Amino acid sequence: ILSLKKARQRLKYEELFWYLLRINYLKRNLKNPDLSISRKVSRKKVDDFIDKLSFKLTSDQKLCVDDIYKDLCESGRMNRLLQGDVGSGKTIVAFIACYINYLSNYQTAFMVPTEILAKQHYENALKLFGNLMQVELLTSSTNNKKRNEIYDRLINNDIDLIIGTQSLIQDKIEFAKLGLVITDEQHRFGVNQRSSFINKGFMPDVLSMSATPIPRTYALTVYGDMDVSTIKERPKGRQKIDTYVKGTAEIKDVLQMMYDELKQKHQVYVIAPLIEESENSGDLTSVNELKDQMKLAFGERYKIDIVHGKMATGMKDIIMEQFKNNEVQILISTTVVEVGVDVPNATTMVIFDADRFGLSTLHQLRGRVGRGTSKSQCILISDSDTERLKIMEREDDGFVISEEDFKLRGHGDLFGTKQSGDMAFKI
Repeated sequence: ILSLKKARQRLKYEELFWYLLRINYLKRNLKNPDLSISRKVSRKKVDDFIDKLSFKLTSDQKLCVDDIYKDLCESGRMNRLLQGDVGSGKTIVAFIACYINYLSNYQTAFMVPTEILAKQHYENALKLFGNLMQVELLTSSTNNKKRNEIYDRLINNDIDLIIGTQSLIQDKIEFAKLGLVITDEQHRFGVNQRSSFINKGFMPDVLSMSATPIPRTYALTVYGDMDVSTIKERPKGRQKIDTYVKGTAEIKDVLQMMYDELKQKHQVYVIAPLIEESENSGDLTSVNELKDQMKLAFGERYKIDIVHGKMATGMKDIIMEQFKNNEVQILISTTVVEVGVDVPNATTMVIFDADRFGLSTLHQLRGRVGRGTSKSQCILISDSDTERLKIMEREDDGFVISEEDFKLRGHGDLFGTKQSGDMAFKI
């Protein structure tokens, strides 16, 4: 028995030894100057650019810029996670990173999960950089002529910043001098997608952004392979979003809460887990079913519309624009609105079958409201008494939620593609 115990200890030690060796190999590669881009960028130029912004950066944002500047200008490769709660100002920090990279004569690729968000970033980049940088947008709806023109301009180094969706990881895309890769809302991309993106250049620096890092990313952070910059300060005027869990028997109370907001000329998001009912859907609520229910409840007093991932992109964008302009008061959707345009007048988020969503998704959806100065609320409808919903009701800090998610789900396989569960140790 003693020999067996010693043998098991020996095997456990060996397994952990090889695991830690691989972690340290990753860290060492990041610090290898031969496997990184060398830059010399004037800090004064960066500070002058920041001083010309129409708003002041928070102290957390300034610290994040310092971290990124140091990473980009010192030897070694950047692998940094920029985390900040929903609406905390991560995007402007990322754009400053794009500018630092531009000053070193390298190209930046900025990938986001949805076309709506890509367009929003593109429009903001044009306003921010003006004629200073050559900025382009590439999505699935970009026509072939424009697409081929972008391919040529990228390989000829005529584009400084390319913003797009997964279109950026197509095999046809080649860069002349890709120096920086940014992924926004990185939890929405698979491990293989992120790897394909990074491999577009020779050892580009990597900046990942997330409001709620997935447990796998959190684990990489804990084990030291990824550096972290954090924006914890709330934007000025940002209020806490009140969160309630309601059962289906309390639907009348929920409708009353919605009506109280609509009477004040505010707008409402309603989220369903399904686009349409199917034989396998069980009791899950669909978008179309919810539209019928909302019409029964509110009649013709308010404009109600739906948006989901299977709709044509053009139609989806039109409806989102109408909602942004308050031409639609109740928007019924799937999680396609998890990331998207800011609608400051939307004050209520109602999520049906909330127990079917992960913590990261619930927190992101909740972050769609509370973007204006009015008090906002999020209502989670479920008859399941799950720990996830209790956490959402109790916590509004994205970092705390990430840690709770980590405890509930585990961190996945750090060297593979699995993003949840326990590490794949044999012994």
